[in-house]
Amino acid sequence: MIAFVRGRVAAVTLSSAVLEVGGVGLELMCAPGTLATLRTGQEVTLPTSMVVREDSLTLFGFTDEDEKTCFELVQTASGVGPKLAQAILAVLSPDVLRRAIGTEDVKTLTQVPGIGQKGAQRIILELKDRMGVVGPTGPGQAAVPAEAPWRAQVQQGLVGLGWSVREADRAVEEVADQAGDQPDVAALLRAALQTLRKA
Repeated sequence: MIAFVRGRVAAVTLSSAVLEVGGVGLELMCAPGTLATLRTGQEVTLPTSMVVREDSLTLFGFTDEDEKTCFELVQTASGVGPKLAQAILAVLSPDVLRRAIGTEDVKTLTQVPGIGQKGAQRIILELKDRMGVVGPTGPGQAAVPAEAPWRAQVQQGLVGLGWSVREADRAVEEVADQAGDQPDVAALLRAALQTLRKA
């Protein structure tokens, strides 16, 4: 897992940024809002999420950790891959996304290209209890915290290695008591793999 990338912006395209890290150019797929903050030549640190497929390794870059967490969590909904997850964050900010899911606002979700009414309803059904809900701002009205990011990272890693979403979710629950205050994602992923292999 590559949690973040720090380096000099070597190039910015319509869909990605190239960061020079130790003499190597890493291409990060980014949403338009993230790309708009980058300038060639500047030193930046971007949270990243690696998507592992049989024939590719793709790094996605984000403005902040909240955006990264939402990107990883929405992919735990059936039918949502990394490209659609990135499209969601290109249209909706993390807070707007949480509010739409928490209030079952299908209309807002269908503003995203590629999400129809049935897809929006499925995302709401599967993520409502996992995304955390942004409540009205005011004294004593804090937002409900989102699910721990390590869960999505481990689940995504297992799915990338060929396990089903259901199997991955079960394995995540099995190792949840090992997470502690500062979860080691790599160690948790190894532990989850062991539980799956035993099963």
